[in-house]
Amino acid sequence: RRSGQYTMNHDHSKKIPDGASFDRSGSQDSLDELSLEDYWKELENIHETRGNNHEEGVALVVKEPDEGELEEEWLKEAGLSNLFGESSGDSQESMVFLSTLTRTQREAVEKRVETVTQTLRKKNKHHQIPDVRDIFRLQNDSKGKVCDGSEPSTVRTSENKNETHDRTKGPKFSLGTDEQKSPLEVMPSSATDINLEIPFAEQAANLKDSSVGNMCKGGAGDTLLPNFRLPKDKTGTTKIGDLAPQDMKKVYSLALIELTALYDVLGTEFKQQKAVKIKTKDSGLFGVPLSILLEQDQKKVPGTKIPLIFQKLIAQIEETTLETEGLLRIPGVATRVKTLCQELEAKFYEGTFNWENVKQHDAASLLKLFIRELPQPLLTVEYLKAFQDVQNLPTRKQQLQALNLLVLLLPEANRDTLKVLLEFLQRVIDHRDKNKMTLKNVAMVMAPNLFTFHRFGSKTIEQSVFVMAAGTANVMRFMIQYQKLLWTIPKFIVNQVRKQNTERQKKEKKDKAMKKLLKKMAYDREKHEKQEKTPNDTDVPQGVIRVQAPHLSKVSMAIQLTEELKAGDIVARFLSQKSGDVQTLNKEEVFLYEIGGNIGERCLDDDTYMKDLYQLNPNAEWVIKPKQS
Repeated sequence: RRSGQYTMNHDHSKKIPDGASFDRSGSQDSLDELSLEDYWKELENIHETRGNNHEEGVALVVKEPDEGELEEEWLKEAGLSNLFGESSGDSQESMVFLSTLTRTQREAVEKRVETVTQTLRKKNKHHQIPDVRDIFRLQNDSKGKVCDGSEPSTVRTSENKNETHDRTKGPKFSLGTDEQKSPLEVMPSSATDINLEIPFAEQAANLKDSSVGNMCKGGAGDTLLPNFRLPKDKTGTTKIGDLAPQDMKKVYSLALIELTALYDVLGTEFKQQKAVKIKTKDSGLFGVPLSILLEQDQKKVPGTKIPLIFQKLIAQIEETTLETEGLLRIPGVATRVKTLCQELEAKFYEGTFNWENVKQHDAASLLKLFIRELPQPLLTVEYLKAFQDVQNLPTRKQQLQALNLLVLLLPEANRDTLKVLLEFLQRVIDHRDKNKMTLKNVAMVMAPNLFTFHRFGSKTIEQSVFVMAAGTANVMRFMIQYQKLLWTIPKFIVNQVRKQNTERQKKEKKDKAMKKLLKKMAYDREKHEKQEKTPNDTDVPQGVIRVQAPHLSKVSMAIQLTEELKAGDIVARFLSQKSGDVQTLNKEEVFLYEIGGNIGERCLDDDTYMKDLYQLNPNAEWVIKPKQS
């Protein structure tokens, strides 16, 4: 008989009734009682470690939102707050954004705008609130083309009011040829290929009533996960960190809308939680917000993106050996961990802490303690429940797609820390023959540390503890197993960012021309500007690009584009042109960047086919430089 097993919604121990059966839903792997033993044991260890310190923590209240408040917050997060309220007139920027959305994304936006406008009408009966249909009509009018609405809609957000709701909808977007192809025709041949070119919600909508939708369902053998892979993209794979900050903001908005659209299509509720701010420590190591920790650490190590204590604990565990049996599963001695915690708080930044006193299992316990004691969960208050709910999606592929979008939504500090954690966990698993810590074991032990957030009040999670345990352990497994896929920015999102930039440039050009006219600028000034824009066209023949490399000895080179020429080949060509000791950078330190045109800035992977990318963005400049840390 087990002892010390707790539900996710209480800090106090709550025994699990003997003989309780597990919920083996089709959306997750079957996990028998024995395989969850590590999970329960870890919860027991967490409770013991917390011990008498429990009452020191301040409960993090998750605010119950008022009607329409969630949707209003969602629109703000998506960068669309100027579609309603006082600033609703100034929505030109949003119109550019809306013009790049897919059908399912637009329906997700429309649904939330409608809820907000209805709420505003109730609150402000005497004020004129714009109708959601007018917003979308205006958007269509601004593009100069209104569709006839005859396009079949495969997405339904409400089963019971399809008929009436559809009649009141505004005209559909016309998004050009890309979105009009049937996703079924261009789906990859392999069920394990992850298609990043077609929006996930569009794929789900087209597969909903198809037998293809039954591929890769959960419920198969527990030990096997599909070998999902990304088919090679000739224009290059874009990873988190490859794009400039201004484009990453657009990626965030699009990822939020796409995730919501995916959940809408699959009939799963997507709700961001909203935490009431609580007083937190403004210095120290444990129980300090990530942002404050990094502020402290950057004074000591400029540019660091991962808390120094987190890095040091991982290094300390790895220093001994990753072959230790039961690593991460066997806890350190609770009293010793508590003492070490206090000593670290006092001596870590002074550099006087003696790391020789720290045993490996103690370091592992301190690492998990650090994650648990964060004032807000590593996966954030806003998205922790969404991460948990991934287990409810119908297919493994859709679960992976949702996780990909959720990772894009995490704040940079949380995402970077999570990445370092997952990479470390994979290194532990790589030594499973010796340490007996398989993917499943590691997921079981780590899930309670990431998903059982001790500051939540009891109302947040009401699921069966068994469903919760098996589900979060499976989500943890996914995050470890597919971490390389999760840090990829889907091509359809990058393409939407390109479209937004192109539309914005067109608008800016138009505004510029109007200003010139109004100011009656002199003809020679215009001529001068035209001359400034053309040297590149006259200097460089067709099919040739000029690549700049200010950090290298060879600072510029004209490169003839061929079908097989890749970004890595161009970097190698520059690096081979050494002269004296100017050449100090090697292949791992410099990358070819695509700058301007329809993208802010993008670091290219070595396998990017340059001719294909040039056709996608002919106005870009090409620069070789070190990657920004």
